[in-house]
Amino acid sequence: MKNYSIVRIGKEYVVQAGEKSVLKTASRRMAARLISDAAGLLEQQPVPSTEADASITCDVSDMPDAPEVP
Repeated sequence: MKNYSIVRIGKEYVVQAGEKSVLKTASRRMAARLISDAAGLLEQQPVPSTEADASITCDVSDMPDAPEVP
């Protein structure tokens, strides 16, 4: 997150990314912490998924009270 700002509007603080408002909070400290957390998450490498994760399904035929599927 390279282009963000924290703007005070009344009693609230609004975090803006570019020209869009994306978050509203009552504390400037909380806004700064959330920006820092979000930037950290964006920098993390994605966890590699396995083939089993990609296709999780439920077999309703194993359920005792499952309705009949036509």
